[in-house]
Amino acid sequence: METQKQTEMGTGIRRAIPAVKRRRARPLYRYWHLYLLILPGLLYFLVYRYLPMFGLAMAFQDFSPFLGFFDSPWVGLKHFKTMFEDEEALRVIWNTLEISLIQILFAFPLPIILALMINELRNAVYKRLIQSMVYLPHFLSWVVVVGIFVVFLKSDGIVNQLLQALGFGQIPFLTSPEWFKPLIVFQVIWKESGWGTIIILAALAGVNPQLYEAAVIDGANRWQQMWHITLPAIRSTIVILLILRLGSVMDTGFEQIFLMLNPFTMEVGNVLDTYVYFKGIQQGDISFATAVGLFKGAVGLILVVIANRLAKRFGEGGIY
Repeated sequence: METQKQTEMGTGIRRAIPAVKRRRARPLYRYWHLYLLILPGLLYFLVYRYLPMFGLAMAFQDFSPFLGFFDSPWVGLKHFKTMFEDEEALRVIWNTLEISLIQILFAFPLPIILALMINELRNAVYKRLIQSMVYLPHFLSWVVVVGIFVVFLKSDGIVNQLLQALGFGQIPFLTSPEWFKPLIVFQVIWKESGWGTIIILAALAGVNPQLYEAAVIDGANRWQQMWHITLPAIRSTIVILLILRLGSVMDTGFEQIFLMLNPFTMEVGNVLDTYVYFKGIQQGDISFATAVGLFKGAVGLILVVIANRLAKRFGEGGIY
């Protein structure tokens, strides 16, 4: 009798398993058009982000295009050792960190401040106009942005002409090492601050209006409402953005730096992105350039993990 019950139970389980699988697979067929929309993004990351990872093997080889991946000699950590013994590489790493830290210090908080200011506007037409104006620079390429700055800041540009008209001397903005990093940070602020407000404004839209109404009844002014309601409401969003920004701390952007570099600013402006280009493309040292790129990615990953754990320790959600 017990054997018969066990047999019937086993048969029922075997019949139930395909039914569960069909129920789980049903959404895949029902929403196939949504998954089709995701496909281009998945292909992008697969082709341009994951497949190139096989090339990281060159960091541990003396790679030769004529020998290929499989026949090039393996040298272990030779290129990493060379990188940390090379004074130029160490200077490039320091330049990268310095520019990134300055950007985090000045460029990261500005979209938050700008979003808070825009959020306080009550005239809807004026608010949309301001938003459109601050978004526009994001859609300009770095070639156009750097070209605008070159036209304004060259020796006979409008800025130096104004300085001379006011009784001051010319300032070599484009060839002075002292001005290189401030100009880089200012360009990033002008181009990307408006675009960075989108996420903050979206987070602000989710704040419960009843909280502000209760604060007004309690006698809180606009500054007190912002400090005690608005900022705590978007704190988790700010933390996530900061974690993601730390992940790209070794990535200062190739186009902008490359376009702004010249022989006078090479010592203070050469960063890891341009250094990899000069070493790997111009000088043909592909393995060393790959090692530098792998080091840059590893540092970003470590910083993301550390920042995420610190965020969770202080009660925030983090990114994973």
